[in-house]
Amino acid sequence: MFGTYTALFDRFGTRLFAGVSRSSIFGIGMFLVGASLPAQSGEEASSATPPNIVFILADDMGINTPGIYGGKVIETPNIDRLAKDGMRFTQAYSSSSLCAPARASLLTGLHSGHTSVRGNTGGIALKDADITFAEVLKARGYTIAGFGKWGVGDLGTEGVPERQGFDRFFGYYHQIHAHFFYPDYLIDTGRRIALDQAANKQYAPDVTLAAMKDFIRDNKDRPFVVFGSWTLPHTNDDDEPVIPEADPALLAYAAVDLPEDARRFAAMNTRLDSDIGEIVNLLEDLEIGDNTVVVFASDNGPGTTFEPYFDTNGSYRGNKRSFYEGGIRVPLIVKWPGRVDPGSVSDLQVYFPDLMPTFADLASAQEHVPEGIDGISFVPTLVGDANQPKHDFLYWEVPDYDWSKNIYREDGLHQAIRQGDWKMLRHGQTEKWELFNLATDPWETTDVASEFPDIVAKLEALIDASHDPMPEQIEPEMPEGQWFR
Repeated sequence: MFGTYTALFDRFGTRLFAGVSRSSIFGIGMFLVGASLPAQSGEEASSATPPNIVFILADDMGINTPGIYGGKVIETPNIDRLAKDGMRFTQAYSSSSLCAPARASLLTGLHSGHTSVRGNTGGIALKDADITFAEVLKARGYTIAGFGKWGVGDLGTEGVPERQGFDRFFGYYHQIHAHFFYPDYLIDTGRRIALDQAANKQYAPDVTLAAMKDFIRDNKDRPFVVFGSWTLPHTNDDDEPVIPEADPALLAYAAVDLPEDARRFAAMNTRLDSDIGEIVNLLEDLEIGDNTVVVFASDNGPGTTFEPYFDTNGSYRGNKRSFYEGGIRVPLIVKWPGRVDPGSVSDLQVYFPDLMPTFADLASAQEHVPEGIDGISFVPTLVGDANQPKHDFLYWEVPDYDWSKNIYREDGLHQAIRQGDWKMLRHGQTEKWELFNLATDPWETTDVASEFPDIVAKLEALIDASHDPMPEQIEPEMPEGQWFR
């Protein structure tokens, strides 16, 4: 992809640039990028030197897993420290209950009724016309890298990260590939990098963490963005252990009375927490911590809760794949030294589409954000500005895929909406709407749809207006017998 301006041409070209070629648009865009200076004022959150941004995304971590959110058994001292040093959000949401559509949304600033990736079969790709936060920040002069799980475009598609604004991405491109923690190879910006698993078992989180730390060291003297998309604590699809036997995180639970699979699940969460600590400590060691915004979130609710041993969702109903609160309400923490009050807590309703405009706001790159996105920057809340624009409502959808027939069910669209304290959802178009008042029933135990038909009708109209027809969800052709390239 040529960048923000040519992507705008792809999306809006006939309206905005009729008669102008892609190459001309590229030239105009580069001129504008080079010539433009961000507006500065004493009221703006961003400083003249834009901060680095480190965005850490857990895979399937329930909101109640970190101790700071109420977890009692799983040890997360570094996540807890992030919250004590920054702001913790109590009403933060993913944009989906599944991995790939959540990532598509956080990358593009669009909710799941507008994104090009809505299914979760593993290889559905972003389009060339999609504009990601990487492209927006690249136009501001940032160096952009990602590590770990991409999940929105396999090799040979338009959705690969190097065509979506990333200078480098090292890890897994296809989502199902990311379910193998001891893979034969990882991908480094379009090139396969072989891992010798026969001679020396290489745990992928070790490999990607080391690469991430090297990138930070190499770029400490220039503005950078790191998207650290961990595969932990997602379960795996192979017969290898989900965490190395000698990992200190696993050894920490040796004396805890837990079944072995629950012990390893706890250790995956603590291992992720330890990795976060290494990244934060590295920023401090390099003396760039004060000019780095660290953001932590999870992509959706937990795929496995291991109840009764852990209470990873608190008392919230549902988990991954569900639009009940347990499937979409996620931890969100932001640390920004000198700008975000340590130990602060916000009940602002935010969700993944808000990340693109927030990152742009942090970087003074607002002028590069495409029109028509669904997100709203929450930087005002971070810096204590009471003039925080708010969503009228939040919207979610995901199509239901029949793996036995390899088709999307015609009537299987799952949808949900939240407006104020009202939450309405249904898991399939043949199902009845369920309505909950989260102020009085945060655990979604009592459906009151029959009591408030006017509210149901109002929310259903908003849902209908929020859903664009789903683009064809195309899996790239694969070699015989393979799930990914």
